[in-house]
Amino acid sequence: MKQQFIISIGREYGSGGRVIAEQLAKTLGVKFYDKNIIEQIANEKSLNLDQLKKFDEKARNIWLSRSVDGHSNSPEDTIAQMQFDFLKEKAESGESFVVLGRCASYVLRDYDCLIKVFVTSDMHHKMERIASIEHLDPLKVEDLIINSKEKWGDSRYYDLIISTSKVGIDGAFDVVSNYVKKVIDE
Repeated sequence: MKQQFIISIGREYGSGGRVIAEQLAKTLGVKFYDKNIIEQIANEKSLNLDQLKKFDEKARNIWLSRSVDGHSNSPEDTIAQMQFDFLKEKAESGESFVVLGRCASYVLRDYDCLIKVFVTSDMHHKMERIASIEHLDPLKVEDLIINSKEKWGDSRYYDLIISTSKVGIDGAFDVVSNYVKKVIDE
């Protein structure tokens, strides 16, 4: 594989998207980025990792922050922007990688080498999987899933959308892997 590629995996909580993304990075022999970006930023900039984690992937507090001309004093916005900058730097450097979440399909949308995948699943399958992994009561799991629901997953923003409830996580990995290899090898 000579050319650069970036694979962005978006997913619904409990769909198995993380497993697919990690396995894809391992199979392709490239770095895998997700919340570990925060650790790298903390190390590179000598920042307090616990403080960064405290505000990671949180909505900014509209009562305690403000934005002027696209600049924000919100720690949540600042940490998100640091991650976006990190991903752009990696993309600009020519590095190939797999990234899970982090708004990567949007942040890196201008890169022709970007392959955007979204992993979904039926509610029943997500509930079973999360209850099994987290050892939780299935009734509590449904609340977790509903409360984590985001406004992404619109098919217009992805190259491939796959449901693990139809083909399982291993089957979905095979489909995604074959798709990525076809795109990369062209």
